[in-house]
Amino acid sequence: MEEGQSNGRNMGFPLKPNFAGWEMRIVTSQTLLKLLQPSTSPLSNPGTPSPPLYLKLLSFPKDSLLTWWDYPKFQLLPLTHIAISCVTPHMEKLLCMSPFLLLLLLSPTFAFAGHDYGQALSKSLLFFEAQRSGFLPHNQRVTWRAHSGLQDGKASGVDLVGGYYDAGDNVKFGLPMAFTVTMISWSIIEYGKQMAASGELGHAMEAVKWGTDYFIKAHPQANVLYGEVGDGNTDHYCWQRPEDMTTDRHGYKIDPNNPGSDLAGETAAAMAAASIVFRRSNPAYSHELLSHAYQLFDFADKYRGKYDSSITVAQKYYRSISGYNDELLWAAAWLYQASNNQYYLDYLGRNGDSMGGTGWSMTEFGWDVKYAGVQTLVAKFLMQGKAAHHAPVFERYQQKAESFMCSCLGKGSRNVQKTPGGLIFRQRWNNMQFVTSASFLATVYSDYLASSGRNLRCNSGNVAPAELLSLAKSQVDYLLGDNPRATSYMVGYGSNFPQRVHHRGSSIVSVKVNPSFVSCRGGYDTWFSSKKSDPNLLTGALVGGPDAYDDFADERDNYEQTEPATYNNAPLVGILARLHGGHGGYNQLLPVAVPAPKPVATKPQPSPNTKTTPSPASWSVPISIEQKMTTSWVANGKTYYRYSTVVTNKSNKSLNSLNLSISKLYGPIWGLTKSGDSYTFPSWLSSLEAGKSLEFVYIHSTSPADVSVANYVLA
Repeated sequence: MEEGQSNGRNMGFPLKPNFAGWEMRIVTSQTLLKLLQPSTSPLSNPGTPSPPLYLKLLSFPKDSLLTWWDYPKFQLLPLTHIAISCVTPHMEKLLCMSPFLLLLLLSPTFAFAGHDYGQALSKSLLFFEAQRSGFLPHNQRVTWRAHSGLQDGKASGVDLVGGYYDAGDNVKFGLPMAFTVTMISWSIIEYGKQMAASGELGHAMEAVKWGTDYFIKAHPQANVLYGEVGDGNTDHYCWQRPEDMTTDRHGYKIDPNNPGSDLAGETAAAMAAASIVFRRSNPAYSHELLSHAYQLFDFADKYRGKYDSSITVAQKYYRSISGYNDELLWAAAWLYQASNNQYYLDYLGRNGDSMGGTGWSMTEFGWDVKYAGVQTLVAKFLMQGKAAHHAPVFERYQQKAESFMCSCLGKGSRNVQKTPGGLIFRQRWNNMQFVTSASFLATVYSDYLASSGRNLRCNSGNVAPAELLSLAKSQVDYLLGDNPRATSYMVGYGSNFPQRVHHRGSSIVSVKVNPSFVSCRGGYDTWFSSKKSDPNLLTGALVGGPDAYDDFADERDNYEQTEPATYNNAPLVGILARLHGGHGGYNQLLPVAVPAPKPVATKPQPSPNTKTTPSPASWSVPISIEQKMTTSWVANGKTYYRYSTVVTNKSNKSLNSLNLSISKLYGPIWGLTKSGDSYTFPSWLSSLEAGKSLEFVYIHSTSPADVSVANYVLA
């Protein structure tokens, strides 16, 4: 039976004229197969043209509540009625539905306000500070947290203090942590200029460095990498603050006898990407990261195997379903970007077909499946003119990259699923990770296409690059509150956000407020079961998000929807910087790596692991920070050093306000004024003119302090 021949019942409703938008809620007494747009004017006055109707055709079960929302993108005419038909399934036939309840809610001001992407960017970066493990720095901004995991790795004879807790528990899982660092680094590489303009580049670089400092510790030998601290089974049995942990903090490693190519490959990618981030501001640290990346790639490639076959305690939580070929290609792509060494470009060319880089048409991208990310990067290399004799293979990579983009737009041969409200939907458990990762790829690929003067090629025809950016924006707007529930899924953003997050630290009173020990099971009894809002605001955390029908339950035990994760936020950082700061006015295909005089097609020899203390993250523009030791002396058997630090305003505007973050300072300082947890201009200086510098000095008995820009204001 054709849909137009159904016996659907039309129901008319009188409306008041001159409204600006509408919301419709429907409760059915039978399973509803479809809502049909009637053949007569669906939304109009008799005798007037019909404006478009934005309802989507879909099915939903009986006794459920479905909400549609829209706001017109045109001037609505006064309306007198709405007519809607329905069809239900019965014995494989389409029959008439019994009468249903329809409520039409009208408001003269129903529309969504624009979002403050700069504020969302600031909050999203703050979340990483809440996830820190180890000794927290004095400039820690999430003040309800304290030191934790200070014995990590001790039972295994290695220092594994530091790094990030992945989500709402207290385990440090290496694979998602490395993906997190890779994606924050990629965000900075593409949109660091926009981050600097908003005053957030320093915080983003600190987020990367907190992870890479840990990875240096976790990679004590060329072919040894620690990939987990703690285990999910014992950790999940307890509900404790990280500061109170009583669970086992054993370290789990991979080595030649117990390989993990996916883990080592992703960590190599993270170190390589981060080396690009620090190349100008901290070249020694950048070199150290790249040396680790070389070694980790060699380890991953030579001793092949899935990491969860070696670190079996990870299988229940972060099983590597895709295997390790995608991570090997991913790592090679990042090492080529970081080193410009032809060996890694050749690796991508030789292995693209056999390892799936040119074969898999993906509809997801995340901590496990990297193919879409590899394909996007290789497409960039092709557009940069770097493919040479690998061009035929790289074109096949690009075809798969564009297949992914088209599927996200709904213009491919196999499209991603979306909720009625328009959110990309992959799975109920932490779906938001796929939303932000896919949206990031759409954002960067939009800019790559625009920079090369090309369009996206989909089955339906050519698509302008701006459509990809619009898709990413629609996903970000949804998660920030433009959705059927009018809920922000970023904690602390907007007025309606999750209050009972599945997160141990935020759900239990801060140790600084009540230092009384919270026991393993006592935390469940007192805090997990509480229906009250979290005592600590987990600002910037992006939770798992709604289900396939845009529904969401703000309950602490609903871990599928209310648990946040670092890898949810990491790709979002780049998108928010792009949306807030605009394009940036430069060619996105210009190389971010320092080019070698001649591409050398020889395998690089990694430097041996060094024991140098990593220097702090700092900014390249518009403010530079240069430190040097000017003198030293010995007193009472201890050596003291005098350090001179010069801060230069490299912009073409006056610097009217400056706050410096200084950590690892153990002596007196002159030439700055202490202001809370940061330092600002000295009393005799109210601003710093363009091109001018200020100097301050300090004395202590160790290596230089960590100095970075917390925020600033230009005239």
